Amino acid sequence: ILPSITRSVHVMEFVSIRIITDDVARLVAFYEQVTGAPATWGNENFAELPTASGTLALASTRTVPLFGPGAAASGANRSVIIEYLVDDVDAARERLRGVVEDVVTEPTTMPWGNRSFLFRDPDNNLVNLFTPVTPQARQKFGL
Repeated sequence: ILPSITRSVHVMEFVSIRIITDDVARLVAFYEQVTGAPATWGNENFAELPTASGTLALASTRTVPLFGPGAAASGANRSVIIEYLVDDVDAARERLRGVVEDVVTEPTTMPWGNRSFLFRDPDNNLVNLFTPVTPQARQKFGL
């Protein structure tokens, strides 16, 4: 009889999203204003904005060859939305007047119960700041 093999199930831990950009300093300054989180710089080609639940990493296009030629391109994202949970999306919108130039959707309550403010960052990435407002949405986020 063969010994039984115990397999442990390991669920991966989400750590970060990395944006490749032609101008790391510009994007870092933008996201520091949006999030209120100070960036930690690794070097002139890489910075991170950590939060309690994950990190937004920003890297220069000069780093792309390390992953493979053409692996990523600055300003090419049209399928990912970067989302941040905020206490009051309407207050966040007011605070970001003059910072956010490309508004996609002013604060709107979505059918799934979140009030969302969508805009594009300077590299054209879509960003969603949202606040759960219905009981079901609030419960989902433990609020």
